[in-house]
Amino acid sequence: MNYRHAFRAGNFADALKHTLLVRVLLHLRAKDTAFRVIETHAGAGRYDLSGDQAARTGEWRDGIGRLLAQTPAGDAGALIEPYLALVRTENACSEIKTYPGSPAIAHALSRPQDRLTFYELHPDERTALKASVGRDRRVKIVDEDGWRALKAALPPPERRGLVLIDPSFEEPGEFQRLTDALAEARRRWATGTSLLWYPIKDPRETESFARRVAKLGIPKILRVELTVGPISASEALAACGMLVVNPPWTLEGELAVLMPALARTLGRDGPGRIRVDWLARGS
Repeated sequence: MNYRHAFRAGNFADALKHTLLVRVLLHLRAKDTAFRVIETHAGAGRYDLSGDQAARTGEWRDGIGRLLAQTPAGDAGALIEPYLALVRTENACSEIKTYPGSPAIAHALSRPQDRLTFYELHPDERTALKASVGRDRRVKIVDEDGWRALKAALPPPERRGLVLIDPSFEEPGEFQRLTDALAEARRRWATGTSLLWYPIKDPRETESFARRVAKLGIPKILRVELTVGPISASEALAACGMLVVNPPWTLEGELAVLMPALARTLGRDGPGRIRVDWLARGS
């Protein structure tokens, strides 16, 4: 309830999360039929990188700041460009002062026929979210716990779309909640794609989480992890991952190009490390 993402906005974890989000949204846009986006922990929508909270940590400089200053070349650059273009669109000048969170990214890439539902409990974050994207009739902003909301939100009328689950991980038991939410999303909306973000502070804990997920019997779970520095429970976050359930068929090939480039650009002392593999690859 007290978590404010502005301290972390635009950091390396956001760069990974939002690069994948954009790739999935572009895949959904390739068909004319409507899709739905549901986010369980939406945040403010947009973040002021020149404000006190972002300036206090400066984490965005080693995330979106690096990608804009050292944009990968070739095929990797082409794949990441739609994400970078959205960030540039938020800023009228060359200096980056505003960072679009996932609601603003989903809103920018949605079409008249698509619908977006965002859950946010923090009153200040919710007020900012309403100011950011809430004036659009396609958008529904709900003052409700996103963990509990999935049962009511799924399945939506649209057969296509995605669920983004990106909790703060400031409370105990978040990995179990993430596992339960994944099972719920799959059971209620088998045709949708689920994106689940998680931090890596204790590799043993995240490996245990991955084993539990793999045992759920859900087909097509792609794991994507990025490590930019030494992992320590007491130091700043240096590694994170995403699970993509029912990923677009193009995504694995795109990640083979994207992830090495992200690791080279975002690694803190030389290239970072990546992992892209399947926790489950059933039909």
